[in-house]
Amino acid sequence: MIIATRNADLNGRSVLSRATRRMVLAGVVGCFAMSPALAAGAAEAYPEKPINLIVSYPAGGSVDVAARILQDPLSKILGQPVVVENKGGAGGTIGTAAVAKAAPNGYTLLITLSSHTINPAIYTTLPFDTENDFTPISMVASAPQILVAHPTFPPSSLAELIEYAKKRPDAIPYGSAGTGSPSHIAGELFKLKTGLTLTHIPYRGGGPATIDVLGGTIPLLWVSLPSVTQHVKSGRLKALAVSTKDRTPVLPDVPSVSETIKEFNVDSWYAMFAPANTPPAIVDKIQAAISTAAKDTKVQAAFLAQGAVAIGGTSAELDQVVKTEVPMWKALAKQADIKIN
Repeated sequence: MIIATRNADLNGRSVLSRATRRMVLAGVVGCFAMSPALAAGAAEAYPEKPINLIVSYPAGGSVDVAARILQDPLSKILGQPVVVENKGGAGGTIGTAAVAKAAPNGYTLLITLSSHTINPAIYTTLPFDTENDFTPISMVASAPQILVAHPTFPPSSLAELIEYAKKRPDAIPYGSAGTGSPSHIAGELFKLKTGLTLTHIPYRGGGPATIDVLGGTIPLLWVSLPSVTQHVKSGRLKALAVSTKDRTPVLPDVPSVSETIKEFNVDSWYAMFAPANTPPAIVDKIQAAISTAAKDTKVQAAFLAQGAVAIGGTSAELDQVVKTEVPMWKALAKQADIKIN
């Protein structure tokens, strides 16, 4: 215990003696010196109670499905219940904001979609800083966007579509899951890379858009692969290309856009984040649990059934994805004039 003694200066003001100041300083330094040890102890004991996993999209969507696939494996690996809580709305920003404000102790985590790096480009304001308010933990899975067409649509390949559209400027509409969605981003990047003037038709989700292309209301649709996998396999829709750099094992016969258009890559990934300043030891524990789960054959099969691939990955790798994609999508949104007030 430090007892401060005071002396009076020439003006009658009370000041700490030099000896007392040194004692106070030593005490403060000592307190800070203990902090890493205390933090290490807390990390070693983690987790000691249930973990709240915030899904930034409504129940039943692809992000929710990804969370449910991981829920039981992570609970078993970490030794505590993982409670999934849906906080959807505003393109995933409501649930994301809740995690940004949560305590950085590893008990409130975020699982979200690649819209996480798109939203800073299309929203005028956000209630959080995408790059600074979160600690990246790990990629979870990857599911490409896919360009599909009604079976009666004449082109059956990307090259045929490009030639067909060049002869019909402004005449061909394409649907997406909504303004600013990964499917919209894929469609606009395709337009910029090819110089085509396809007309964008935004829907409120991939489900309604899929119904319209199945019914022939629109001829083309960019949408997440899980939304249409079964329709492609049954022949009710014609697949022209997937948006990722490489082909997907879910539909290995469908070419990637990059086979026709160089440097084209739109990866609709799922990933987990924690609030900023979460202790590295806790982040490492969660990341290790995700990587272990991603290697489980049941988890891999569950993701494949949804048209996705379980991938895992390090915190540094996810951090690099965020730092790369945020400015990239900002540039694209500016070129394509995509914004939501």
